[in-house]
Amino acid sequence: MKHLRTVDDVMTHAVVTVNRGAAFKDIVEAMRQWRISALPVVSEEGRVVGVVSEADLLLKAQGADESRAVTAGELMTVPAVTVPRSAGIAGAARLMARGHLKRLPVVDDDGSLVGVVSRGDLLKIYLRPDEDIAQELRELIMTQLIPAGSANVYVHVSDGIVRLSGTVPDPSLGDVLVRVARTVPGVVDVSARFESEVPA
Repeated sequence: MKHLRTVDDVMTHAVVTVNRGAAFKDIVEAMRQWRISALPVVSEEGRVVGVVSEADLLLKAQGADESRAVTAGELMTVPAVTVPRSAGIAGAARLMARGHLKRLPVVDDDGSLVGVVSRGDLLKIYLRPDEDIAQELRELIMTQLIPAGSANVYVHVSDGIVRLSGTVPDPSLGDVLVRVARTVPGVVDVSARFESEVPA
């Protein structure tokens, strides 16, 4: 399975959008047809200029919005919260959680829309096979973090839960290995039981 590290790895490329002039009823119909709760509003150049959500529409429908807003350009929330395609999955997840957002438009370096990422997309990393996670961790630990022959570390992964064991020359190294393991995509939790090598 491909390593899923950035938003670009998990986003949906086909995106339903509306322009500033889209009418209220057309927006509602697009949301119903595609079963989505928010739509990016894009300019003629393809840049994201706002987002219109079910919440925006409901405010208008319930009379909470006293303006004469009837188009996407008048109803949309600005500025739009977007994420670059190169953003890490964890960073995108934090952005969604802070803003209580279900979906984020994904943009390139020019601000043009290239996709959309949802909460479900971000959770794809947890479908990664245990053996893939274990293999990446073994390579990372034994080739980059531990000097050759200085430690003996075993990696076991089950349902995304990592268990590290073995011997390390310094307890602080064990703490480093645990922190690093938590950053590997697909890891749900990490536990460790290391023994420190006693000098002869």
